[in-house]
Amino acid sequence: MTPTPPKLPLVAILRGLAPAEALAVADVLHQAGFRALEVPLNRPGALECIALLAASAPADTLIGGGTMLSVADVEAVHRAGGRLLVSPNCNPAVIRRAAALDMYCAPGVATPTEAFAALDAGAHALKLFPADMLGHAGLKAFKSVLPASMPLWPVGGITPDNMAGWVGAGASGFGIGGQLYTPGAGLDALAQRATAYVAAWHRTQAATPLTQ
Repeated sequence: MTPTPPKLPLVAILRGLAPAEALAVADVLHQAGFRALEVPLNRPGALECIALLAASAPADTLIGGGTMLSVADVEAVHRAGGRLLVSPNCNPAVIRRAAALDMYCAPGVATPTEAFAALDAGAHALKLFPADMLGHAGLKAFKSVLPASMPLWPVGGITPDNMAGWVGAGASGFGIGGQLYTPGAGLDALAQRATAYVAAWHRTQAATPLTQ
């Protein structure tokens, strides 16, 4: 069984999210249109945040963990209610375990070798990381050899202003971190940023509709 992909392929990377603000942050993002939230595990309180979000998120929102580096990480996120795997690297054992648990798997890759290893392990989307190092030319090279239906999500340095260029090069979604969410920035600032990203995404789709 293939897990359902996020309705809007923009993943909000909530690094440093505190449990006390998790629900308010998620509400702001949901109102703006985000339907995929990732809480990286390399900050305190991540699993508690995932559990809170998973227990309260609307049915159309995919909640999960980022910086998931081990099978133990996968199992901990799944126990907390997370159904999304995001990692900065390609570890086939991690991907296979998440896929076996019916989680939506978006591991990080930076080379075609890693990309095909991720596909063999059961990845549903590929996180191109770091995107600012790979560039548009790197994304186009991936597109030329990977299955046409495989979603490619650049992560790193993505802004509302540069999304159109990435989509033109073949991006089918994005992971968005510090340019969207920073701890302590305030909900009003988050709402403005989130709205800008969603609006920019919809503009790219109106200009160059995806067939993936």
